[in-house]
Amino acid sequence: MAILNLDRKDPFLDAFKDNEGIGSSQEGFVHIRIQQRNGRKTVTTVQGIGDEYDKKKIVKVCKKEFACNGTVVDHPEYGEVIQLQGDQRNNVFEFLEKTGIAKKEQLKVHGF
Repeated sequence: MAILNLDRKDPFLDAFKDNEGIGSSQEGFVHIRIQQRNGRKTVTTVQGIGDEYDKKKIVKVCKKEFACNGTVVDHPEYGEVIQLQGDQRNNVFEFLEKTGIAKKEQLKVHGF
């Protein structure tokens, strides 16, 4: 299954990165976490995917492939964070590695 149009290109992004040093403190890492909601319900969050990718399209593909619901939330500290229902840590890890969005060394899985 080929996934098309996942990246959003900004021709001026490189010029601004060099001058202003835009980026998080852990540049290059993608953090996959699980958070407990109420009862047995959990939410998987993915933080650190670069701005060159369209996160809404990534969520759309993940929702279809993992049979779960998901959304993109704008967090004041971490920027855009992907949220998926349920424990999808392993699925997201394999998906990001398979599609080439992140390398295995860049992915960090957190949680119990």
